[in-house]
Amino acid sequence: MPAHRTNVKDKTKATSAPGPTTGDEYIEVLGARVHNLKNVDVRIPRDQLVVITGLSGSGKSSLAFDTIHAEGQRRYIETFNAYARQFLGGIERPDVDLISGLSPVIAIEQKTISRNPRSTVGTITEIYDLLRLLYARVADAFSYVTGEPMVRYTDAQILELVTTTFEGQDVLVLAPLVRGRKGHYRELFEQLLRQGFLRARVNGEVIDLTTRPRLDRYKVHDIELVVDRLKVTPGTTKRLAETIATAMKYGKGSLMVTGPKGGNARFLSRHLMCPTSGVAYEEPEPNLFSFNSPYGACPRCSGLGQVTDVSFDKIVPDRRKSIRKGAIVALGTAKSTWIFKQLEAVLQNFGHDLDTPVEDMDDSVLSALLNGSDEPLRVSSSVGLSDRTVQFEGIIPFILEQAREGTKAMQKWAASFTHMVACPECRGARLKNTALFFKVDGRTISELANLSIRDLHDFMGGLTERLDEKKAVIAREVVKEVTARSSFLLDVGLDYLTLDRSARTLSGGEAQRIRLATQIGSQLTGVLYILDEPSIGLHQRDDQRLIGSLRSLRDGGNSVLVVEHDKEMMMSADHLIDIGPGAGEHGGRIVAQGHPKELALGESTTARYLRGDLRIPVPATRRPGNGHRLLLTGATGNNLKDVDIDFPLGKFICVTGVSGSGKSTLIGDTLYPILSKHFYRSEAQPMPYTAIKGLEHIDKVIEVDQSPIGRTPRSNPATYTGLFDHIRELFAQLPSAKIRGYKAGRFSFNTPGGRCESCKGAGVRTIEMNFLPDVDVPCETCRGKRYDRETLEVRYRGKSIADVLNMPVEEAAELFADIPQINLKLRTLLDVGLGYVTLGQSSTTLSGGEAQRIKLATELSKRDTGKTFYILDEPTTGLHFDDVKQLIHVLDRLVEHGNTVLVIEHNLDIIKVADHVIDMGPEGGAGGGQVVARGTPEEVVLMGRGHTWPFLKDELAA
Repeated sequence: MPAHRTNVKDKTKATSAPGPTTGDEYIEVLGARVHNLKNVDVRIPRDQLVVITGLSGSGKSSLAFDTIHAEGQRRYIETFNAYARQFLGGIERPDVDLISGLSPVIAIEQKTISRNPRSTVGTITEIYDLLRLLYARVADAFSYVTGEPMVRYTDAQILELVTTTFEGQDVLVLAPLVRGRKGHYRELFEQLLRQGFLRARVNGEVIDLTTRPRLDRYKVHDIELVVDRLKVTPGTTKRLAETIATAMKYGKGSLMVTGPKGGNARFLSRHLMCPTSGVAYEEPEPNLFSFNSPYGACPRCSGLGQVTDVSFDKIVPDRRKSIRKGAIVALGTAKSTWIFKQLEAVLQNFGHDLDTPVEDMDDSVLSALLNGSDEPLRVSSSVGLSDRTVQFEGIIPFILEQAREGTKAMQKWAASFTHMVACPECRGARLKNTALFFKVDGRTISELANLSIRDLHDFMGGLTERLDEKKAVIAREVVKEVTARSSFLLDVGLDYLTLDRSARTLSGGEAQRIRLATQIGSQLTGVLYILDEPSIGLHQRDDQRLIGSLRSLRDGGNSVLVVEHDKEMMMSADHLIDIGPGAGEHGGRIVAQGHPKELALGESTTARYLRGDLRIPVPATRRPGNGHRLLLTGATGNNLKDVDIDFPLGKFICVTGVSGSGKSTLIGDTLYPILSKHFYRSEAQPMPYTAIKGLEHIDKVIEVDQSPIGRTPRSNPATYTGLFDHIRELFAQLPSAKIRGYKAGRFSFNTPGGRCESCKGAGVRTIEMNFLPDVDVPCETCRGKRYDRETLEVRYRGKSIADVLNMPVEEAAELFADIPQINLKLRTLLDVGLGYVTLGQSSTTLSGGEAQRIKLATELSKRDTGKTFYILDEPTTGLHFDDVKQLIHVLDRLVEHGNTVLVIEHNLDIIKVADHVIDMGPEGGAGGGQVVARGTPEEVVLMGRGHTWPFLKDELAA
């Protein structure tokens, strides 16, 4: 089977797996043979913090996720009744003899975060749901017209107010029926007459209903029913009370009291109402503050906070051209089509024609062309037909319509002229206007969602003391829960995040730590938690806080199993398991296990690094570079504070800093889009900046990030690197293939011909599990080989095409040693430490670090120019000490050829070998966004600014 791991692990969110909740002291695994595990027997202490480490590909995830977690999930599903299980299909038991002492299992991975644009940090952590409840119960409402506090009264209070305010005066008591709507309202007036009412007030003027009035249906009207006319005296109190009750009935809880001529109007309501303008709000419910509900979402952007806008510069990039010569790129040069006849008619109305340069047209002309015109347009038709009168809708509305509702091809066309901007109606707040005028302690819910977790925690700390006694009682439990949940997020180093941060902008490590904080808050006991490198993206300063969070999980009566390479995490564990000794086929064994201090005395590769016998050496000298620099000035995106920074070229540059300090904003959201736009005309928009200089000294930019190399199981390292094309061509040249007339396409599992048609070349059959993630099981026809029998009969040195896909890279390098094109790509995969990965391993099973190194290998196999600018985001993810050493060697090779390598990294082994370090900070979120130190590692230590230098000082001195 080509897949290196099953998709059970990759897609599972948090499934509990009831197992024996005995008093066993160990989780015992006997005879584990999943993937490269060599009949492994291991005893894992329960109710302890256990770390599994080892080289990349040694079998850590195979043991933790594909054996222990997969068995837990299988047992969970077995608890369902037979009727439910028939819809789930069969989930294979992991290849293991016995697992005993297994608790319910929850896997907290990096890949399980939602990519839905509606999902935010607030919704994932459920803190925003608690805030919605808080605002629905204790918020003060304000008028969006006047800004005054909204008021509500009981019927008795209304009677007292009217009696006091209008004593001795003649008044009209009105029931508001229509507010700012068009229509003739003939039926409404007829209905009121039948109910015995004789008068109404329309647009401030009292009219007689017996005259059967009919209003202009195209104009906006305000209509109030005249319920009574009376003089307010002590003797009319009973009549006034009855009048108020009637007015409340017809006005749906609201009424107006005014003088006979309309002056001194007073709005009164049982509901929230502005006393001056009469604007009324419905009683607030939690869904009013939800941007995922039609009751609360901004109507313009549907709660997304962004809308699609058309860029004028993209439609008309060259204003010197005329429309006939193609000034409007979206339409091209003039043709004899209906759209150009309409454009010509629009221009004639302004005294222009198709030959007038766009720069000679004023704004009114451009507005009519782009946004359309309300005036009827007379357009000359084809020969023999009369002229037609039409209303020109404009080019921009047409593009926006295609972006929303067009075919895929038209949406792609429209996307080339559009970009996302903050919604002009809600200004990015996602909520409708009403919801943004409810405040707690002077802040709206949108303002709280914009605060960092740290600031939100501080705000909530003394909130109940700042509220009045009644509200404090109502709010106490909600505030307590929000404070607790925000504390858990602070403990895992996420104090810089905001609640309105979109989930899809989170890194894998951030997403995992959010789920960890959520699990700590759930306060479950007797659970086995399995985590996959939770320290990813975390600065050394925050390591102890994360370790403390894991210990609190343990102290709550749970077992915590962590796959990790971080030295501090290993040394803080209660029990350490080292898997190896190598990767792939050379791994899969328990090399050592025990207390970290005991294990460090052993002779395994990990032990030798832990006690310092092996280490990554600090370079004797730093490279001088090529003398050129890239200078970026005025960067102000997100939390960046007008940053001016230069990047010396021809060097190994490392950008570091605490989480949330602005590293990704500076490099990933500002520098890379600028370079990409310059070299490749990319559509990506950089964050705001003033200028960039020095682009002439580089000729291309390559970003190697951790995003998946493919989103389907069909994508794999062989297809991504282009290696599979050469392998298929090689198989097509074999004598047995030529005799049968097979071409290279016969050996593709993506097209009909040679693939297994039962599984369409996937090698697996997907079982839909309805309320659980889908599960892939091997295809019964081809048994996971992807191809039909005839195709598999073609062999190269005894190996079929399916055998090649199942080969680890290192074995394939020996098989194809004599084929230069294939061997070159395989060697680069070996160079980046991926010798253990199989060529056909599904991209969905690759970690972010593995995907990044495959991309790096793909770039290494190409010819570099010596003027390339490489950008890598945390390339040490998933790497053991020894793998990091190998990665540094590869990156050094790129720099030695004259290229520039820029790495965003927290790993001290990378920082200490860099030629130039840029430290961002000093804090995360609003407290960051500045360059606190720059220079060689030694110079950064001497400056003594920020949070990196103390750790770097210790590392350089080691």
